Amino acid sequence: MTADTPTREQLLPLVAAAGTVADHSSLRPWRLIELRGDIRSRLGAAMVVASGLDDETGARVAAKPLRAELLIAVVAVRKQSFKVADWEQDATAAGVAHTLSLLLDEAGWGVIWRTGHLTRSEPVRLVHDLAENEQLLGWLYVGGKLEDALPASVDRIRPSEFLSSL
Repeated sequence: MTADTPTREQLLPLVAAAGTVADHSSLRPWRLIELRGDIRSRLGAAMVVASGLDDETGARVAAKPLRAELLIAVVAVRKQSFKVADWEQDATAAGVAHTLSLLLDEAGWGVIWRTGHLTRSEPVRLVHDLAENEQLLGWLYVGGKLEDALPASVDRIRPSEFLSSL
């Protein structure tokens, strides 16, 4: 990715469109956090603390959030509901993230969804100022697309193996 990023004003209509995903009881159990500038270095430092590393490997972990100029944290906000289980609320948050990634791509931006065990660590939670009912699902790394970049090779599925009939 290049260092170009969409502005907040460019992101807002994409977030509005992504927010229309299936959402049982219209709980809107999600939120997004923009990470730009120095906060990415603070996130990298928190990731090193969470990983327990302090050597060369720790430096590689610290550099991960610097791979894109814009990270969008995807947060599942679990709301009290007798009808909608936590997993379903998490699925809505993931649906927003996936839809936003498709919309960003369609708008011409490069985007990668990054996750991992550090998303649930206390140091990373603190950097994102998450409430008790919130879980970080990962980050969308966003930047400009390289013109000469080749599409990633994707193992194609056999759809008939995944679509059945009753």
